[in-house]
Order: sequence, then C-alpha cells, then structure tokens
Amino acid sequence: MTIDLITQQATALAEADTVLSQKGKSFYWARKLLNAEHAQRATRLYSLCRYLDDLADEAISPSQAKAALDDVKAAVMRGQANHPVVQDGLLLIESCGIDPLVVCQLIEGVRSDLETVAIANLDELLRYCYRVAGTVGLMMCNVLGVKNPEALPHAVDLGVAMQLTNICRDVQADALAGRRYLPASMIGNLPPAALADPAPGIQLELQACLRQLLDIAERYYRSGEMGLSYLPVGARAGILTAARIYREIGMCLARGQYQFWQGRVVVSSARKVAVTAKLLLEAPVQPFFWRPTRLHEPALHCAFSALLAGSGSVNMLHGA
Repeated sequence: MTIDLITQQATALAEADTVLSQKGKSFYWARKLLNAEHAQRATRLYSLCRYLDDLADEAISPSQAKAALDDVKAAVMRGQANHPVVQDGLLLIESCGIDPLVVCQLIEGVRSDLETVAIANLDELLRYCYRVAGTVGLMMCNVLGVKNPEALPHAVDLGVAMQLTNICRDVQADALAGRRYLPASMIGNLPPAALADPAPGIQLELQACLRQLLDIAERYYRSGEMGLSYLPVGARAGILTAARIYREIGMCLARGQYQFWQGRVVVSSARKVAVTAKLLLEAPVQPFFWRPTRLHEPALHCAFSALLAGSGSVNMLHGA
C-alpha cells in the first residue's frame, strides 16, 4: 500500500467519522461497542450510504440527483470512481467482498425517492425498506466478517425494522418533502400535505397506521436479533445496541400515542445510556446471544423475495 493511498484512506476515515457523529447519532453511540476494525469499516459504510442519501436530498433538481446516482451506480459496477467518498466505498466493497449488485439495489432504492412517493400497500413499502435498508444489513455482514450465510436473512430483517421505524418517526418531515410512505391501503390515498399537519378527522386513522407498522417492525426486530449469534462475539453488543436504540424510537412514539405531528421523536442521551446498560446486563445471559433459538421465518421476505433472488450474494439464503 502506497503512502498516498494510506493518506487517502486516513482522510476518508476522518471525514466519515465526522459525518457519522453529525448525522448518525444512534449509530455513532453504538459504534463504541465495536472493535476498532469493525468500527472503522462500519463508519466508512455509513459514509457511503449517507453520501447516496444526500445526493438525492440535496441536489438542485431531481434530474441532477438521478444523473449523480446513475454515475455512482456505473462507478460501482466498473470498480472505479473519482469522488473520494465513492472511491473509499469501492475500496471497502473490494476488501470486504461486498456484492456490487447489493449496492446497486441500495442506489435504486434511494433513486426511487426522486419519483412520486405515494406507497400503495404494505408489500410495496417492504420492498422499499429492503432496497434502502435491508441491503445495508447485508453489507454489514461483510463489514463484520460474518461467514455463516444463515446470518443474512436476519441482517435483512434488522435493516427493514429500522427503516420502518424511520418512516414512522419521519412522517411529517417526509410529507413536507412531498413524500408519503404510509400505505394507501391503510390510510387511503392521502396527499403528503394532509400528513404534514393532519386534520383532527384523520388523526386516529394515522395513529392506527403507525401502531400497525411499528407492530410489524417488531416482528422484523425479533428476527434480526435472532441472527445475533452468527456475528463475531465482539460485534454482538454493538449491533444489538444499535437495534435497541432504534427500537426505542418506536417505543417513544407509542408512549406519545403515535402523534407524530407533535414533533420529531429523539432518543435522549440518558435514555441511550439506560437502554445500553440494560442490554449489556441482560443480553449475555440470554440464549439468543450465543446460539440461534429460532429458524428464520420465510414469510417475512415474501414481499421482496424477487429482489433477493436478483442479488448474487443473497442466493446463499436459499442454497442457490
């Protein structure tokens, strides 16, 4: 490795660390429980994923954002890029053996936010969650050096659970951006503007929708945690912490009667400490921390099974 490459990687890591500390506070907290190598890799992966999100959210126009995302997708497929974040991402992809097709699925998910976002039903929502977050779960398996393919479906499920939580937390912010992720099959074909400041007549329906989506997220969280024992021992507490803190967002919404319009839910530092302390005391004596206690539930993947089949790395899920 040349001095220039070492310097480049050090600079990329420092910038990725700044991005994580500013924009991924829950993950930044959980990262403290990973070893140095896993923490660095996870930080670099977060930086790449955040860069893709920012391309979609901060571009001057949708057409500009689409072109930029298409350029990154092409760079991933050819293995060469000019932008430093993408360059470092490609080094991570190569060194960790990440399937480029999974990265491309993530890009397609982010790109879909640039179209009209008006989710029709739960299956469509779950497909979106797989693309933008289940894929990240798969990539994290590579980042953490997971060897057992049995871990993969659980990693997908943890990503889906977190994304469902995100969607429930950010209903108002997404609505202000012209996006409606709450399925029409649950709330009717409401325009995003109706969710930004919901009228009293639809509030109960919206609350019921969030309750249902967070109940569904619980199924995916439970499945995600069932895969914990496939991870290296030193990575388990960190990943479980990230999952539990994200799950706490949903718990906060529940305690607030799912009234998302009252303000964006944030898990306080004190609450993060409490959640982390509790799991560090309890998790190591739970069977699921050390061995699988339940087989993966295939029904959790029905909505996006075709997408899984289209990814080379996840053919291992079904012994292909």
